[in-house]
Amino acid sequence: MRRKIITIDEEKCNGCGVCAADCPEGALQVIDGKARLVGDLLCDGLGACMGSCPEDAITIEEREAEEYNEIEVMKNIVPQGRNVILAHLEHLKKHYQTRFLHQAISFLREQKIDVDLPRELTSPEPAAAQCPSSRNHAFPALHNVAHDEKVPSQLTHWPVQLHLVSPTAPQYQDSDLLIAADCVAYALGDFHNELRGKTLAIACPKLDVRQETYIEKLTAFIDQARVKSIRVMIMQVPCCSGLLRHVVEAASRARRRVPVNCVIVGIRGEILSETPIDEPAVSRQ
Repeated sequence: MRRKIITIDEEKCNGCGVCAADCPEGALQVIDGKARLVGDLLCDGLGACMGSCPEDAITIEEREAEEYNEIEVMKNIVPQGRNVILAHLEHLKKHYQTRFLHQAISFLREQKIDVDLPRELTSPEPAAAQCPSSRNHAFPALHNVAHDEKVPSQLTHWPVQLHLVSPTAPQYQDSDLLIAADCVAYALGDFHNELRGKTLAIACPKLDVRQETYIEKLTAFIDQARVKSIRVMIMQVPCCSGLLRHVVEAASRARRRVPVNCVIVGIRGEILSETPIDEPAVSRQ
């Protein structure tokens, strides 16, 4: 089956073993001086080990891999003691892996392993504990637009994902650039009117990998494509602000100076604010 799973860059890996120590699932071991993924079925693909690698040698990829097996993981974790068990369960809960969390708790109960689980691990997730971008909301859809009313697309080029676009592409030269978080187009009903007359690049500051390359590419939009302006559209959830930080950082590194505006879109599709961003770096044109 295809699923997300970690991959290790052997050239970057220095064999320090920190990732293996921080992987209670037992998916990582240091062999021949390098960290190795020794069992697909033990790796949950959530990337907890990525943050502990001092060489940034671990990334997430999607490939053919054995299906993750929570029971096998628990067999490996239980002998490591209560603190490791709790850390693993909290890891599952933090990443909203409800099915695996239930499997793990059921395994403990079936094996009569009493670790005195905190209530928050066995009860439904309180809304306050959830990441705002993942918190469930329900609201009625609006039906004041005729079904036969077609909104024409204002998209003038492809691709649009920030990893895939090239600042040297002719459509970006001397253009007004719109950088939009992925969810904006789904939330904002008038998105294509916002897109009118602009070139587009989209990204997700919460889920995209290798975001360090975004700053370099955004800097190239300013210096090489010589874009005239940058409009950043993000959702109101906190994690979305990462996209604005990338743009501001790129603007501070660029030799040219361009106006940057930030538009914040509410989860119900309304524009909450539009603010010019004062980029502190002076022009070095």
